[in-house]
Amino acid sequence: MGVTITQGSEMSVETNEPLRVAVIGMGQRSAIARHVAEAVASAPDLQAQVTAVVDVTEAGRERGRAEYPDAQVVADHRALAGQVDAAIVTTPDWTHAEIATDLLRAGIAVYLEKPLAITLEDADDVLNTAAETGTPLYVGHNFRHAAVVRLMRQVIDRGEIGEVKAVWCRHFVGNGGDYYFKDWHADRTRVNSLLLQKASHDLDVIHALAGASTSRVVGMGSLSVYGDVTDRRDRSGELMTDWFSMDNWPPAEQTGLNPVVDVEDVSMVMMTLENGVQASYEQCHFTPDYWRNYTVIGTHGRLENIGDTGGGVVKVWTHRRGWDVQGDREYPIDGVESGHADADLLTMTEFLRHVALGEPTSLSPLAARAAVAAGALATRSLRNGSVPLDVPALPEQTIAHFTHTPQTVTR
Repeated sequence: MGVTITQGSEMSVETNEPLRVAVIGMGQRSAIARHVAEAVASAPDLQAQVTAVVDVTEAGRERGRAEYPDAQVVADHRALAGQVDAAIVTTPDWTHAEIATDLLRAGIAVYLEKPLAITLEDADDVLNTAAETGTPLYVGHNFRHAAVVRLMRQVIDRGEIGEVKAVWCRHFVGNGGDYYFKDWHADRTRVNSLLLQKASHDLDVIHALAGASTSRVVGMGSLSVYGDVTDRRDRSGELMTDWFSMDNWPPAEQTGLNPVVDVEDVSMVMMTLENGVQASYEQCHFTPDYWRNYTVIGTHGRLENIGDTGGGVVKVWTHRRGWDVQGDREYPIDGVESGHADADLLTMTEFLRHVALGEPTSLSPLAARAAVAAGALATRSLRNGSVPLDVPALPEQTIAHFTHTPQTVTR
């Protein structure tokens, strides 16, 4: 056995055996598990391999057998108890909380795809369970590791724009019709809101750039375009790659939308953070272009990214003038030119090293909970007259677990 996890977050590591990893959910996002082998190949001190696959559908199990021919393939995640040391959970959002709590209670370390859960109550249940059991929990907020985010944080940490006072983010989700309105993502009983599924990345990054989490939130939004599209169909058994095409345009002429479409396709969020920083987030799923734009304003200047992958730039303005697109300094964004494979690899490597070697992580589950809190409460606000809502605190013992409990490794 690769790892034995006991109460109090103590981990006993037997380095002669690789970490046994399960992949739960063989849908679109399961591709992140391919980075297990890549992480091991790049780190001689890390041993891990996928030894089990779980999917509730036969089609998913077939994909699992094809992808991991030497792995055990089963239909129920509860069959993993005693069989694996860690699990990568890439199932649909509404299943996250139940699967994660089951695994944590079974002593299986969890990599949980974002969002942590689709309600704040479920998110808190997962964190409380992790604190009670001492089983490692990691939430896959991979965008924290994206080159554009790391670059913006470096600019802020160097003091180039002074003390951060405001953060704005506009997310142009040009692929929104294909990504989120042709399957379960369009159904609020399955996703709650795209302020959870899609925005949790950006809400988390806003918190990271500002150095604090949301304390009060207000939301506005509507189903402005896709609710009027009448061409619907059940796509059970299909993956997003089966229907995605750049030719699916304009938005109002999309076809084959999910039978239930009741999530907002345009949303706006205003936030007051715990340190007084003011922030806003805007999301639209029917733009022609697909990228996100952050503006961070400090006491000595501001930064803004143009493009969010390799080939883009982060610009910094630090002198008074009229409008000027050039700025005072410009920093190129490294990394992949599309997608987030580089951030996925860094995220998976961090998880594996945390479980196998006891190394600390750069993202706490508390931060993942803060993203859910902002998104879930913004959704509650926008659907109830845009009333302002305050974020409730977690139990002190849960906060203490993730803040102070050491990870110890014995060989």
